[in-house]
Amino acid sequence: MERITSRHNPLCQHIRKLGRDRKYRRSQGQFLAEGDKLAAEAMRWGACVDVVVLTEGTPPPKELPAGVRLAEVPPALMEALSTVDSPQHMLAVCAVPPTALPEGVLGGVLVLDGVQDPGNVGTIWRTADAFGAAGLFLVNGCADPFSPKTVRSTMGACFRLPVWEGELDQAAALLRAGGVSLYAAALGEETWDIRDLDLTAAAVIIGSEGRGVSSQGLALSEKTVKIPMTDRCESLNAAAAAAVVLWEMARGRLSPGNG
Repeated sequence: MERITSRHNPLCQHIRKLGRDRKYRRSQGQFLAEGDKLAAEAMRWGACVDVVVLTEGTPPPKELPAGVRLAEVPPALMEALSTVDSPQHMLAVCAVPPTALPEGVLGGVLVLDGVQDPGNVGTIWRTADAFGAAGLFLVNGCADPFSPKTVRSTMGACFRLPVWEGELDQAAALLRAGGVSLYAAALGEETWDIRDLDLTAAAVIIGSEGRGVSSQGLALSEKTVKIPMTDRCESLNAAAAAAVVLWEMARGRLSPGNG
C-alpha cells in the first residue's frame, strides 16, 4: 500500500480539484465517492474505480478490484481531501460513466428541467432507482450529477441507474421516436390528475425549484399533470414531487404478482 503524508502530493492535489471543480471533473472524466459505504457501493456495483484512499489503520476493502491504486493517508490529510466536515475512512476516485443521450428509451423516465440543487438531483436519482425507473434525463442547466453532494445524496444509485445529459428538444425527439408520451408536472388549462393517466411507460418533466417546468418543456409536452393536494398547499419540493410521480410510474410494476 502506498503511503502519502503531504497534501502537495500530485494525487492529493488531483483529489482536491475533483471535489471542488466541475470543469476539472469533466476534463479528467473522474469523480469522488466519499465515505465507507459509498466507496464500497462503487466497488460492489462494478463502477470503474481508479484509486482508493484509506485513513491510516483502515484495512483494505475485500471488494477491491485488481489494479486499483491504493493509498493510505493520516487522518488530518483525509480531512483536507474530503469535501465534508467529518470524513469517514475511505474515498474512491471513479470514472464518470457515459452521459450522452441513449439511442432509445422505452419509458418510465424522468426529465429534470433545470433542477439546480445537487441534493434534490441526488435524492431524485436515489428515488428513481428505488422505484425501478429506466433513467433520468438532465436538461437546461441541472446540477452536476457527479458533484460530491449529488453523489452522496444518491446513496449508491449513481452506480446503478443511468443519467443522460443533453438538450431538451433532443430528449423529447428521442422519446417521441420511441412512442413514449411526454408529460409535464405543471398546472395548465387542461391539467390531468396524475392518477388518471397510465405513467408506466411515460416520461414526466420535473421543473426547477424556483421556476417550475420551462416554457420549452411545456411546449414539448403532450399534457400537463398535477399531484392532488390540499388547497392550502401551492406546490411540492422538486424531490417530493418526483417521488410521487415515480410511485405512480411504478405502481403497476410493483403491485403484488408483478414483482
